[in-house]
Amino acid sequence: MQENAHSSFERTLDARLILSIIAAGIMSFSGVCVETAMNVTFPSLMAEFGIGTSTVQWMTTAYLLVLAAIVPTSSYLNRRFPTKRIFVVAMCFYIAGIVCGFTAFSFPMLLCGRVLEGIGTGIALPLMFNIITEQAPLEHMGVMMGIGTLVTAMAPAVGPSVGGWLAENFGWRAIFAALLPILLVSFILGIFSIRQSHEVVKESFDVAGWVPLALGFAALVFAVDFGGTAGWASPQTLILFAAFILLLILFVAHERKCARPLIHLSVFSEKPFDLGVVSLMTLQFTVLGLSFLLPNYAQLVMGTGETEAGSILLLGCIVGACMAPFSGQLLDRLGARRPIMCGAACAFAATILLVLFSDHMPTGTAQAIYVLFAFGQSTMVGNTMTVSLSFLPAETKADGNAVINTLQQLSGAVGTSVVTAIVNAAQVGAADMAAATMMGTRSAYILLAFIMALPLICMLWVTGQAERRVE
Repeated sequence: MQENAHSSFERTLDARLILSIIAAGIMSFSGVCVETAMNVTFPSLMAEFGIGTSTVQWMTTAYLLVLAAIVPTSSYLNRRFPTKRIFVVAMCFYIAGIVCGFTAFSFPMLLCGRVLEGIGTGIALPLMFNIITEQAPLEHMGVMMGIGTLVTAMAPAVGPSVGGWLAENFGWRAIFAALLPILLVSFILGIFSIRQSHEVVKESFDVAGWVPLALGFAALVFAVDFGGTAGWASPQTLILFAAFILLLILFVAHERKCARPLIHLSVFSEKPFDLGVVSLMTLQFTVLGLSFLLPNYAQLVMGTGETEAGSILLLGCIVGACMAPFSGQLLDRLGARRPIMCGAACAFAATILLVLFSDHMPTGTAQAIYVLFAFGQSTMVGNTMTVSLSFLPAETKADGNAVINTLQQLSGAVGTSVVTAIVNAAQVGAADMAAATMMGTRSAYILLAFIMALPLICMLWVTGQAERRVE
């Protein structure tokens, strides 16, 4: 297979396709794995570097912010460069980030490592789904999207549990060291399995569109961060929110008149796609919020160690990971409504239970509730992506993929910042840190419960549209 393949590329479900998806997915797996693993180590990092909750959470927020800036370029990268070359560049950035994190002697250096990892993952995450949408046979699209989500769904299971164990026994640097062999396997798999399915088109990069978009996302994340520390009505917060809106308006105005836009905004003309994106954003907001709240509640309120705190997410994520490819089969066989609505209902019910048990939540109770949430998440994510993208024409699916992944990462960054701000606000000046953390966590759970009602409403309409279209 030559790098510049012709449009006659034949969609074939074979070992090379599966291995290429796994190769690209391992980098996404590693990014989420480090993210959730380091969440468990936040109390240790705070003690070692002498920083507070609002500072240490930038381990997650900075990474997700970089993802939100890089992922919008994926549609352009997909058109402009061979798929294998994109993969190799992404891998180089990610390995550099892992090495930087492993050797970090200060918190800023640790953040630099996360930024490099964010660049690598930001390139790799949409690459995996582009490979699926371009190369997988249409009749097996649900299953293949399930395999794609399986790779990244395993990361939240491995991250907190194994990361907590490594940090408790060998120190937090061991988390970075343990990923290097996995990345080497991914690199080898990618070199030998990734193939080209479309023509490479030489075109200029839309810098004028990317700059206001990236700056706008940065303004939004900083606004949320300042809102939690300086107050939501503070001048800094209001100015940053205003800057976000202005930059977003500038981006949209430029893209509408640009001959070769960064992202074709025509994807937003499809209401089912829009509502699917909203559902995925709210889910990602909640997933990243819980990955911060549950382990920190366990350590600061229940007094557990890092290993036990990390294990809270393990069983649920294993269940979710196992369900990911199976949920795709349910979509292929039963249609969209039943699996997606079942997943949305389970995820919403889990957030309600978290609110009800927030006063006292032993490890076993937290594990059981997270199993319910992870089951719903795994049934929703891949299927919602598949259904949402199905409403777009083939020529804009890469743009739709870029939009979904960008807004998911941005939503995750905002979600982490918001729940951290809520907990941090309750902790400020508190004489009893455990009681303050419990109160702040309960408030965050209430917010997440309201947010998770949105996918129920949105996907009820979207799945109805999808089933009527099939008829």
